[in-house]
Amino acid sequence: MRTFTILALVGLLLAGTACDNGWTGGWGKKDQPQAEPEATAATDEADASGQPAQATEADTQADAVRAQPADDTPVVVIETDKGPIVVELYATKAPKTVENFLTYVQDDFYGGTIVHRVIPGFMIQGGGMTPDMQRKDTHAPIRNEADNGLKNERGTIAMARTNDPHSATSQFFINHRDNPALNHTAKTPTGWGYCVFGRVIDGMNVVDAIAGAATTTRAGHKDVPVEPVVIKHVYRMGDGSK
Repeated sequence: MRTFTILALVGLLLAGTACDNGWTGGWGKKDQPQAEPEATAATDEADASGQPAQATEADTQADAVRAQPADDTPVVVIETDKGPIVVELYATKAPKTVENFLTYVQDDFYGGTIVHRVIPGFMIQGGGMTPDMQRKDTHAPIRNEADNGLKNERGTIAMARTNDPHSATSQFFINHRDNPALNHTAKTPTGWGYCVFGRVIDGMNVVDAIAGAATTTRAGHKDVPVEPVVIKHVYRMGDGSK
C-alpha cells in the first residue's frame, strides 16, 4: 500500500518514502508531500522555516461561490468538518491528473477520509486514509504532469506521491504557502516535482484553520491532527451530487 507525504524538495523526503511520511526527489526531507505507505514523514519544520502563512482579507471573506465554469476548469467542493474548500481544476494543463481526481470524486472515494498530515507554513495533505489511519485501496498510479508549467503556490492543490515520480494515486495536498522547491525542474527522479492541477478559489480560511490544528504522531505517521479533520464529501459543482 502507499502513503503520500508532502515535504519540501530540500532533502528529497520522497526518496524511498511515501507522501504520508516524507519526500524524496531533490529537496529536503522536511519539505516534500508524499503518498506512499511507509513513507518517512520528513521533518517539515525544516523547510517550513518561515512563519505560517497568514490569511488575507480575500482569503477569509469568501465571495459567493462562482457558477460552474467550462469543462476545462471544473470546480469541486471538498466538504470537511471544518468547512468547505472550493477548488478549480485545470484540465487543460493537467488532463490525466484532473481525470484521475474526478474519478475518485465520482466514486465518492474521499468521503470519510481525513486530512492526515498538517504542516503549518507548508501544506495540508489528505485523500487516502481513514480516521483509524488505514490506507484505502486505490486505482493504478498515474503519470506525473508536473512539467505543465503550474507552480506550487499558496492555495494550489497538487498530487502527493512516493519517491517514484509517477506514483500518485488518490492523495493530494494544498499548499499553505509558496513552495518553489516542489516545482518541476527536470525529468529526473529528483527533478520531477509535484503536479499542481488546481487552485482554491474559496475557503482558504478553512485551509488556514486546518493548518493551525495541533498535531501528534499516530500509527507511525507524523504531523497527524490530534482531532481528526474529516473529509465528509467531495463533489463536482453542477452534477447534482451534493
